[in-house]
Amino acid sequence: MTRGARLAAAIEVIEDIEARRRPAADALKDWGLTHRFAGSGDRAAIGGLVFDALRRRSSAAFIMGAETPRAILFGALKLARGMSGDAIGGLTDGDRHAPQPLEAAEKKALAAASLADAPPHVRGDYPQWLDAAFAAVFGDERVAEGAALSQRAPVDLRVNTLKGDRGTAAESLAHYGAVPTPWSPDGLRIALSPEAKSPPINAEPAFLEGLVEIQDEGSQLAARLAGVRSSDCVIDLCAGGGGKTLALAALMKNHGRIVATDMDIRRLAPIHARLARAGTTCVEVRTPRGRAEPLGDLVQAANLVVIDAPCTGVGAWRRNPDAKWRLRPGAMAQRKKEQVAVLDRAAGLVQSGGRIAYITCSLLEEENGGQVRSFIARHGGFTVLPPEEVVIVLGESTDAFHAAVYASPEGLLMTPHRTGTDGFFVALIQRD
Repeated sequence: MTRGARLAAAIEVIEDIEARRRPAADALKDWGLTHRFAGSGDRAAIGGLVFDALRRRSSAAFIMGAETPRAILFGALKLARGMSGDAIGGLTDGDRHAPQPLEAAEKKALAAASLADAPPHVRGDYPQWLDAAFAAVFGDERVAEGAALSQRAPVDLRVNTLKGDRGTAAESLAHYGAVPTPWSPDGLRIALSPEAKSPPINAEPAFLEGLVEIQDEGSQLAARLAGVRSSDCVIDLCAGGGGKTLALAALMKNHGRIVATDMDIRRLAPIHARLARAGTTCVEVRTPRGRAEPLGDLVQAANLVVIDAPCTGVGAWRRNPDAKWRLRPGAMAQRKKEQVAVLDRAAGLVQSGGRIAYITCSLLEEENGGQVRSFIARHGGFTVLPPEEVVIVLGESTDAFHAAVYASPEGLLMTPHRTGTDGFFVALIQRD
């Protein structure tokens, strides 16, 4: 396919997403199934265009003066890829499969493109109804935070220290330009340009042999900040596919005990194969059956209860850009109810002197510090560990990391703008 034909296909996919209000991944998959002539490179390029448009949807529409899929794609090429109006126009000429040539108004808009007079939510490319929430957390930095959330994320990997070291893993992935992550001592990062294909990491020997796992550096740090010890009894209460379970097992050097569970058994399904590939032997997976409590024998037994809480996922918008435009206030209300329930459940599982690590991939105070304060108000005998005590586990990076994150009395907030990670909130709550 020509570049113009790929652009036309991306416009078609955006039209489908908007008309049927469906996830981008589903729309792209269906497009591929009905256009089998398109090769893997074509599908990857079309996906890149679609995700760029979704990341910059608000600002792209603003500079173009229109909210049509066509306008959003053209605006995104200007803002996300730095293409000139003439270069964009070149994609619409001379190919019958390309979009219709640029109109005079479109050429004018691309030539005059400026966000100088745009409101904060447009410059930051986040929904207008969240502006007050962003302002409450970030103040004048909310535009920079939103803009960072609108960039393409790198591919981050966690080196499984049960199988090898970071140097060995980096050497095996040198053809992708893998370099150490800034904060996590077990992390590698592969930077991606806007037009680059995502590397097929799951086909690499390092992945197949369990040496690396795909995991954002922020998620790696969240597991490390929990301060787990090799002798601990740990409950991973929202284990899902097992990303943090695997990280905790490596930090514990396969000693101690980890009990992993999740009320959504569909999310828990991949964990078994991942544990086997990683060589993890200290993890017991408990799959819920009906209404029975799978952890009934572990009341006040855990040194550490890890809650990777259900949340709105605002901090992961770089990877799921369509999610920010589908998010509604009702969804946040539902996530908050689930967070209260899982925190209350954790309170009965942690022993005296033990800790609850409350983690979200949200940037919103209602899901983060607000939930911690509410928990403390509901449950006597718990205190929040000060941020300066939490970050000590990072060793030489402690001071620099503490200066980079947003620290509050309730916890630490990592963001793409401040730490170069996905957005993660981490709070440690200790039982007296």
